[in-house]
Amino acid sequence: MKIEFVAKNYSVNQKLKETLDKKIAKLDKFFEIDAKCRVYLKVENKICKMEISLYYRDSIIRAEAKAENFYDAIDFVLPKLEKQIIKHRSKLESKLKKGSIESLTSIPDYEDFKLVKTKNFEISPQTVDDAIIDFELKGYDFYVFSDIDDNNKIKVLYLRDDGNVGLIDAIITK
Repeated sequence: MKIEFVAKNYSVNQKLKETLDKKIAKLDKFFEIDAKCRVYLKVENKICKMEISLYYRDSIIRAEAKAENFYDAIDFVLPKLEKQIIKHRSKLESKLKKGSIESLTSIPDYEDFKLVKTKNFEISPQTVDDAIIDFELKGYDFYVFSDIDDNNKIKVLYLRDDGNVGLIDAIITK
């Protein structure tokens, strides 16, 4: 598997690269041909964040973990990736190596997400700046609004892990 390392506020040492190469290579059993892998390493406020994305044909499988050091993060993120591959096996079966999923009989079958609650709320037309003020006042993790300055397009503000606010611009495709 071809692995690309991207680091922010951190210099990747050879020992960490070798450890990641060895552990990520275990995921090769799922793929017929080489998949591409991007490992993103970031240190922020003494917290190590690792994000691994696997690119295989037209699919992307991604997982991330935070820990005190990158070696602990490896132990959190790799099982997440493997669970995602197994969970979505029906979607991925045509792309994965034949028989790779069936050989993992010891891993339980994971159910799909279930809708457990529905909320209704009014969406008001407003500017992004006004929406940010309402978002902060209400204390939600996200806030949906209609942007007055952009033909009343539906947009979503959300609270990012770094404490800042992100904006999702919903685009309807046909």
